[in-house]
This record gives sequence, structure tokens and C-alpha cells, in this order.
Amino acid sequence: MTQSDPIRYIAFAGTKRIASGDLGQVALKAKEVMDRDKWVQVLIFDDVTSDLIEVDLRGTAADVLQRIGEPSLPANNESTEPEKHEARHPGRPKLGVVAREVTLLPRHWDWLASQPGGASVALRKLVEHARVANQGRDRRRKAQDAAYRFLSAMAGNAPGFEDATRALFAGNRENFDQLVDAWPVDVRDHARKLAAAAFQEPD
Repeated sequence: MTQSDPIRYIAFAGTKRIASGDLGQVALKAKEVMDRDKWVQVLIFDDVTSDLIEVDLRGTAADVLQRIGEPSLPANNESTEPEKHEARHPGRPKLGVVAREVTLLPRHWDWLASQPGGASVALRKLVEHARVANQGRDRRRKAQDAAYRFLSAMAGNAPGFEDATRALFAGNRENFDQLVDAWPVDVRDHARKLAAAAFQEPD
């Protein structure tokens, strides 16, 4: 992941928010804080998903930035050798279509085969329809997941944590806001920001 990555990040030292921005900026601020106090706990989050980001803060600032700029191994540890591109042939381009195995019952295959364009076209239409129809629900679920990850990491021992998570998944914004109100200001405000989309009604 490089510093040009558009995803923003946020860092906390204890319960205090210390930085937000691209990963390089946030990592350097985290290093500055840890260089002053080696006992402080600094956590860096993806500001969209609330995934914890591990950054090696040892060495100089240049060392840190260099490590951030290095390409990381794929999650499945596949080879990082350049892909071999197949020779182009006349006809329609592949348009990014990916072939994968799908397991269905015989009656499902029979129905798909009877559709205009065949099984592949019918499946793509079904998936696209479901994707559009469920955008609101998917957005709400992702917001709930992101807020829960942050709450678990930053407020797992805070008073009212379990009730707050129940309110989050129940869509009870008023109760959630009341329960987190006594938490440290930066944690409370970021939790409310993340949870905001979770309290929106699906389209």
C-alpha cells in the first residue's frame, strides 16, 4: 500500500485522536508520539472499515515511509511475479469477466439455460438486480461492522459497551448516543461518526 492510496487513516494514542490522513502522515505522527512515550498504546485504523493497520515504526521517519511504500504480498501469498498476458484475439473483449465455479441444483441449471443469453447472462442480471436492490442494506451492514470493530478495539472495557453494541445493531440511535456520551471525547465522536450510516433507513 502506498502513500497515494485514497483510503484515509486515523490514529489514536490511548483514547486521544492524534492524526488522520494518508498512511504516511498518520504513521509519522504515531512514531512521533511513541518516540516521546514508549509505553503509550497507538492504534491506526482504516477510517472506512475500522480495520487495524499494522505499521512498523522502528528506525527513522525515512525508514517508516520506505516500508510503507513497499508492495505487500497478496493475502493468499500467491506469487508476485508479473502476470503473463494472453495474446489478444479478434472478437468481443472479456470486459473483466472472471470464470468461477457455481454449484446449483439441476432445476436451477435448467431454468438458467432457458433464459435469453444463457446461464451466464441470466446470472449476471440476477446478481446486478440483487446488488442494486440491497445497496441500502449493504451500506448499513458495512457501517455496523466498521463501528463494531472500532468499539471493540477502543471501548471494549468502557461502561455501557455491550448495551451500546446492542443499540448499534438494533438501529437505536438515541440509545446509542446516550450510552457513549460518557466515553472519552475522541472515542465517542468517532464512534458516532462511524455509526451514523448504520442508523439510516435502507433505501
